[in-house]
Amino acid sequence: MVVQSQPAALDHYSLIKTCRPTIVSTGIPVIDLRDPEAKTLIVKACEEFGFFKLVNHGVPMEFITRLEAEALRFFNLPQSEKDRAGPPNPFGYGSKRIGPNGDVGWIEYLLLNTNPQVTTSLKTLTIFRDIFCSAVNDYIEAVKRMTFEVMELMADGLKIEPRNVMSRLLRDEKSDSCFRLNHYPPCPELQPLSGRNLIGFGEHTDPQIISVLRSNNTSGLQICLRDGTWVSVPPDQTSFFINVGDALQVMTNGRFRSVRHRVLADSLKSRVSMIYFGGPPLSEKIGPLPSLVGIGEESLYKEFAWWEYKTSAYKSRLADYRLGLFEKTATTGQ
Repeated sequence: MVVQSQPAALDHYSLIKTCRPTIVSTGIPVIDLRDPEAKTLIVKACEEFGFFKLVNHGVPMEFITRLEAEALRFFNLPQSEKDRAGPPNPFGYGSKRIGPNGDVGWIEYLLLNTNPQVTTSLKTLTIFRDIFCSAVNDYIEAVKRMTFEVMELMADGLKIEPRNVMSRLLRDEKSDSCFRLNHYPPCPELQPLSGRNLIGFGEHTDPQIISVLRSNNTSGLQICLRDGTWVSVPPDQTSFFINVGDALQVMTNGRFRSVRHRVLADSLKSRVSMIYFGGPPLSEKIGPLPSLVGIGEESLYKEFAWWEYKTSAYKSRLADYRLGLFEKTATTGQ
């Protein structure tokens, strides 16, 4: 019997079998931001999927295409040039390693802060041209405006007053939000590995309140449904994908569920994605909103400061269930 060996270049990266979705991925909710029923549809999508596709979003396409071009220009630089912007601590350029706890993926990335009060290290700034910084700033400001609107429609759909109860955490000048540019290079070594896919970014949930993703037209993103089925998300470079984060799951007392997701590498095409992670100020107390805890119901989660959860999350592995440490036990309520 001939045993096919794994290519040497892949020895250190996790391989998983190709998933065969049991439902069509076109079932993922698509919401028009200008739809009069958007507030209701957003709540329904967050309850059932923790995820939805947003169209008619108002972010200018020229901002999107300009930033993608600048990101590709950076990722196509010689490795020695890119390394000048790393290693990430936590902001900056990183490759293969995801966090400090042993997770790896077929990925390179730039992590940038979106808070002007936080100074990005000089080594990260020196490699960027003014045009790159301008492209990042234009994109982030447009995406923030869209995200605030989504959060306020969400509050309307949940019948929460005031409607800025959640968006104010992202609008706050001390908001602990960040922005990530991911590049998943083509992986031709995958072709001999019939039925197997290399992990670009392993399965995880996002710790923050909300994540806003845009990618090019290369597939790879998968989400996990409530029944444990993984489904592929068809790419759409003109739209955004919205993820419920762990903090939002807590704020809604589990009514919304943070979506578990992952990215698989492609053998022939590169994938570029850009994600805005909307987080609260570090000192903000996070807990179930009183108006979302029904009469006779209990809070499912302990109240915590965002910095506590963030610290705990970044000590964990990607696939860990991070909220477990902050759930109240059924017997003690503690």
